[in-house]
Amino acid sequence: MKRFSLFIKRLSLSQQLFTLIFFFIIFFSAFFFVYLNQKVEIVIQTKTFADLKNTQTTIAEKLRTDENAYLYLDVGDYSMTNIIIIQGKAYYLGKGYEEIDISSPRYLDMYEKAMRANYVPQTYTFTGDKTYYSVVQVQEDAVLITFTRSEDLSTFKNDLVSSVIDLTVMVVGFFFIILMSWVATLLHPLNQIRKYIERMKFSTNLPDLKLNREDEIGELADALVSMHHELLKQEQTKEDMIHNISHDLKTPIATIKSYGESIKDGIYPYDTLEKSVDVIIENADRLEKKVYSLLYLNRVEYLVSQDTEGAQTPMKNVIEMVLLNVKVIHPDIEIITDLEDVFFDGLEEAWRVSVENIMDNALRYAKSRIEITLHDQELTIANDGPCIDEERLKVLFKPYEKGEGGKFGLGLSIVAKVVQANHYEVSGENTSDGVIFRIDKRK
Repeated sequence: MKRFSLFIKRLSLSQQLFTLIFFFIIFFSAFFFVYLNQKVEIVIQTKTFADLKNTQTTIAEKLRTDENAYLYLDVGDYSMTNIIIIQGKAYYLGKGYEEIDISSPRYLDMYEKAMRANYVPQTYTFTGDKTYYSVVQVQEDAVLITFTRSEDLSTFKNDLVSSVIDLTVMVVGFFFIILMSWVATLLHPLNQIRKYIERMKFSTNLPDLKLNREDEIGELADALVSMHHELLKQEQTKEDMIHNISHDLKTPIATIKSYGESIKDGIYPYDTLEKSVDVIIENADRLEKKVYSLLYLNRVEYLVSQDTEGAQTPMKNVIEMVLLNVKVIHPDIEIITDLEDVFFDGLEEAWRVSVENIMDNALRYAKSRIEITLHDQELTIANDGPCIDEERLKVLFKPYEKGEGGKFGLGLSIVAKVVQANHYEVSGENTSDGVIFRIDKRK
């Protein structure tokens, strides 16, 4: 079964369709020429025996009430043959009567077999000719044999089976045409999608893929177009970010270099040697922070790629450790906490970086207050700063998205990487008096 499944998966949709039709034809042939043929045979045999018995019962009742009825009895149904054997002589029943040769092995065998089977209706084959017959005793010295040959029944059966087969072939052919048309409507848009994806490898300036479909294929095409636009946007944002970072790095480097050369030549660009050196140190600090942020992004990429199965972090300890540094740097901001002893899945260092980045964002915009709550698998950090634009909220955690007053646009994207790697969700939303960030277990 596994090999068959692998075989099917290697086929194209057209090949799968023809394979399906091939197996259907095999099943169809087996069904009609084996199963249906046997069932029709059984139904015809059952119906024939019932008709034989009904016809024979009517004739037998007349013969029992009048022992000479066979001389003038009109049996009516000429599709069946009725023979009466009286005192060693046999007669056809019909309009009048006709004596026949009783020595015929056919009739003697029928009679003897019927007696052995207690007069149960059965079949008899004589020189390849199949006969359905029934024998009943009508008088003390007379028996009635009613039989019908299978030639007409075989013709009827063949006509019936042929009619069913012809009708089924027509219906299957009709549905086959519909199925082929339906598959064609699938293959064409799928080929368009494939060509669109192939062009995406070599070109960024592509016209939108429009299939005018509202089914799953249409949704797939829309998703591809949306993904392409998003990739282009991220690529452009990344290029802008690299340009901005290059500019940000270039400025302190140029300042440090020019001030150093000037001091070497005995010139103090900023009044005194001490002030000039302070400028160099200040720009070196700026350069260090920028480089540190870039290096830390790579560090986080490494952390989230590690196998953290079974690792857990005491989030209350992590938050309290971050707050120790924050309170000293921002004594003007009131920090309100409601913390429970809760463990989050993942490495402690990665979670500490995430909390630091959210807090850094909150401190940058908070007016006077930050509220932190930690309950069962949920962490929220709210501030009373200005609300965030709704469009900005949608891309808040994407990399290289630099917000108002932001630095590199990497802080919240780092949070998103850590959170997703540990199977949590992070979101930001506006409140009546500020902004709240929420991290909770993915449902």
